[in-house]
Amino acid sequence: MKQLFPSTALALFIGIGLLPMSSNSFAANSWDNLQPDRDEVIASLNVVELLKRHHYSKPPLDDARSAIIYDSYLKLLDPSRSYFMASDIAEFDKWKTQFDDFLKSGDLNAGFTIYKRYLDRVKARLDFALAELNKGVDKIDFTTKETLLIDRKDAPWLKSTAELDDLWRKRVKDEVLRQKISGKDSKQIQETLTKRYKNQLARLDQTRPEDIFQAYINTFAMSYDPHTNYLSPDNAENFDINMSLSLEGIGAVLQSDNDQVKVVRLVPAGPADKTKMVAPADKIIGVAQANKEMVDVVGWRLDEVVKLIRGPKGTVVRLEVIPASNAPNDQTSKIVPITREAVKLEDQAVKKSILNLKQDGKDYKLGVIEIPAFYLDFKAFRAGDPDYKSTTRDVKKLLTELQKDKVDGVVIDLRNNGGGSLQEATELTSLFIDKGPTVLVRNADGRVDVLEDENPGAFYKGPMALLVNRLSASASEIFAGAMQDYHRALIIGGQTFGKGTVQTIQPLNHGELKLTLAKFYRVSGQSTQHQGVLPDVDFPSIIDTKEIGESALPEAMPWDTIKASIKPATDPFKPYIAELKSEHDARSAKDAEFVFIRDKLALAQKLMEEKTVSLNEADRRKQHADIEAKQLVMENIRRKAKGEEPLKELKKEDEDAIAAEPDKIKPEDDAYLSETGRVLLDYLKLSNQVAKH
Repeated sequence: MKQLFPSTALALFIGIGLLPMSSNSFAANSWDNLQPDRDEVIASLNVVELLKRHHYSKPPLDDARSAIIYDSYLKLLDPSRSYFMASDIAEFDKWKTQFDDFLKSGDLNAGFTIYKRYLDRVKARLDFALAELNKGVDKIDFTTKETLLIDRKDAPWLKSTAELDDLWRKRVKDEVLRQKISGKDSKQIQETLTKRYKNQLARLDQTRPEDIFQAYINTFAMSYDPHTNYLSPDNAENFDINMSLSLEGIGAVLQSDNDQVKVVRLVPAGPADKTKMVAPADKIIGVAQANKEMVDVVGWRLDEVVKLIRGPKGTVVRLEVIPASNAPNDQTSKIVPITREAVKLEDQAVKKSILNLKQDGKDYKLGVIEIPAFYLDFKAFRAGDPDYKSTTRDVKKLLTELQKDKVDGVVIDLRNNGGGSLQEATELTSLFIDKGPTVLVRNADGRVDVLEDENPGAFYKGPMALLVNRLSASASEIFAGAMQDYHRALIIGGQTFGKGTVQTIQPLNHGELKLTLAKFYRVSGQSTQHQGVLPDVDFPSIIDTKEIGESALPEAMPWDTIKASIKPATDPFKPYIAELKSEHDARSAKDAEFVFIRDKLALAQKLMEEKTVSLNEADRRKQHADIEAKQLVMENIRRKAKGEEPLKELKKEDEDAIAAEPDKIKPEDDAYLSETGRVLLDYLKLSNQVAKH
C-alpha cells in the first residue's frame, strides 16, 4: 500500500473526477448498451473485500449501510430532486436494503439501472429547458408574483411530468433573471443558456459504462467516510498527476457542488492564492485559455473542469468566478487570470516579521512566524545534504533571530495551513516542549503508535500564541493540539478544519481505492477528527463553517477519545481565559475590522437561510439593491474608522488589478494578527510575565 501524508492538500481531493455531472444524459435509447464489464465486477468485489479488511472503522456491510448507499446515490445524482419522479423512487425503493447483497455478489445492475433512468430524466429536462428558451427570452413575463423553491434537498419528489415542467419553467425563468440582473442583454442571455444546455446534451453522448461504475462504487466507498474514494483508471492517473505535480495547475483544491465546482481550499503561496482574487467557497462557472473564448462549465464533471484548468507551466488560464461573498442569488461574476506554475518550496517557506504594539501606554515587540505548510525537502534530506530545507529548521533559525531582537513573545500564524509532513509537525512540536509524546496514531486493529520527541530541552521557552482558522488542517492541527495539551501556547482564532484521518492507496485490477486506515489523536487522547482544535479565545470566522470543514462533509467520521499519553499538568492559561475573552470582546466591539467581519458573516448567514427566491424582476432588483446598500454601509463604516474616503458604490474587482505584495502589508494592519498579539500581551500582564520596559 502507498501511504499518504495526512495533508488536507492531498486528502481533500474528494470527488475529483469521481462524481458525474448532475446533467449527464444520452441521446434517446443510446444508453441501453451501457453495461458493467468483467473488470468492473471484479473491481467492485475487490473494493468490498478491502473495505471489510482494512478500513479504519470496519462498519458492517448490511441493510443499514445499504440504505446509506441508496440515499447517497440519489443525492449524488439528483440533489435538488429536479429529475427523478416519485414513481421512479417508488420503483427503486425495493432495492433500498439490498445494495449490501448486490455488492457482495458483484451484481451492479441496480446501480446501472438507476443511473440510466437518471439519464432519461435529465435528457427530458434539458430538452424542455431548450424548448422554453426557444420561445424567446423577451417573452418571459417577469411582472407576475411567483417564487421558486431553491432549497429542494428535502422537497417531495414530484409526481407528474406537468409538475416537473412547472418546476423547470421556473428554473429557466430564474436562470434568465439572474443573467439579466448581472447585466447581460437578451441576446447574450439567449446565447449563453442555449449554449449551456446544448453543451450538456452533447456531452451526454460521451457517457461510458465507466462513468456509471465510478459514480456507483464511489458512492459505496464514500459511505464509509468522505476520504475513502474509488478512483477509476483515468482518475487514478489524474490523482497521481496531482500528487507528483508533473503537470501544472492553479494551486486549489476543488469539489463538486451540484452543477458547479466549488473552491475548497487554496494552496498557500500557490498561483490562485497569489492573485488574492479567489477564496474558499467561490464557485467556478467558466474556464478560458489565455485570451480565448470563455467556456461555460456549469454542469460539467469535476475531472473535466480540472483538465481545462491544468496546462503547461507559464501559461495563463482565466477563471470566471462567482464569489462566495455574493448573496445566494447574485450571479455577478468576475474574471480571474492565473499563471499556471508549480508551488515552489521557497514560496511556502516560513517567514518572520515584527509586530509592534502599544498597550497600556507601553511599547511591545512581538515576533511573528508565518507557517504556510509543513514542508520537508525529501530529496535533499535523503541525499544527506546538511542544508536541506524543512519547516522545523527554518522556524528554529527565525526564533534565534527573534530572540536576538529581544521580542516580548512569539505569535505563530497557522492560518490556511493545510498540513503536509507529519514528521515536521512532530519535529516542530519538539522545539517548544521538554520532551514527550507529540501525536498518537490509532490503526484499524486498535494498535496505538506514539510519535515522540525524545530530545530533552525546549529550544524556545518564551511566551507564545498560535493563530488558527477553519483552513488550518491535518499536520497544523496536530501541532496546535500538542501546543494546547502541553499548555505551551494560547490557541487563538477559529475552530480548525477537523481532518484527523490517514489514507492509503491500494491498487485494484481496475483503478485504485483510496481508503482511511488510521486516525490521529492528541496527547490528551482527543481526536482531531471532525471537531478539530477549539481555540482558547474565539475570533469571528470569515468562512461559514457549515460550508467548509470536515463536519460539512457527508458521513464524516466522528470525534472521539482514547487513553491520554501524558498526565494533565496545571494549565497556566485557565485562570485567565474568561478575562482574556472579556478584554478581547471589549476591543473587538470597537474594532472596525472585527465589526465588519461579524456583520458580513451575519448578513451572509441570514441570506443563506432563505429557501425561496422571487421570480418578479422588480422584487428581485429591490432585494439586490437592499443587500448592496447594507454591504456598502458596512464597508463605509470600516473605511471611516480607518480614515479612508467612503465609497459611493461597491467597487467591482478589476481583472487587471495587481494584488498587494504580502511583504508590503504591515503586521499591524492585519486585524487578526494584531488582536492575537494583544491577547498574548493581556495574558502576560495578568500573569506578570512581561519584562519591565
